[in-house]
Amino acid sequence: MARYTGPTTKIARRFNDPIFGPDKTLQKKAYPPGQHGRGRRKKASEYSIQLAEKQKAKYTYGLLEKQFSNLFDHASRKSGITGTILLQMLEARLDNTVFRLGIAPSRRAARQLVLHKHITVNGELVNIPSYSLKVGDLIAVREKSKSLEIIADSLSTGSSSKYSWVEFDKAEMVGKFAAIPSREEIPENIKEQLIVELYSK
Repeated sequence: MARYTGPTTKIARRFNDPIFGPDKTLQKKAYPPGQHGRGRRKKASEYSIQLAEKQKAKYTYGLLEKQFSNLFDHASRKSGITGTILLQMLEARLDNTVFRLGIAPSRRAARQLVLHKHITVNGELVNIPSYSLKVGDLIAVREKSKSLEIIADSLSTGSSSKYSWVEFDKAEMVGKFAAIPSREEIPENIKEQLIVELYSK
């Protein structure tokens, strides 16, 4: 399956959740997209509910099926609560952290900045969006990229201060992955236990 690049509102309406950020269309049309979106639907099965939760997590963080499956496998091998560890590993991805720092307006845009070599980690150029950060890693905008309009616009409107596990110096355009976030700190509306149950079948 190729990475989804279509309308974000369509996906947000499928899950009735603004997973890509504030969405005026979703507020007006709080029902699934498509010809039968407003019609009555049969009661969802346990499996379909679990699958939908996994799909929502995949779309939220921009992962492909194989990537998500591999990440879950790694999370399940660690000691602790698998669902929480999965979300923490998703939050530690470089593209997600670039978004959390406010350098990019969305995860999709953050992914592009990383792929196009605009971001460094500990002074080294990294162009792998799935790169897993460690506590203490420094994430910065490459010197030649500091004047990019998308970065300037995002920094003027966004803020990393609402996320306690990252720190950012706007003047230097350098951020820090300061800590592993607790489940309570991660704002995404994802029921990770349903994902664990799905993979446990």
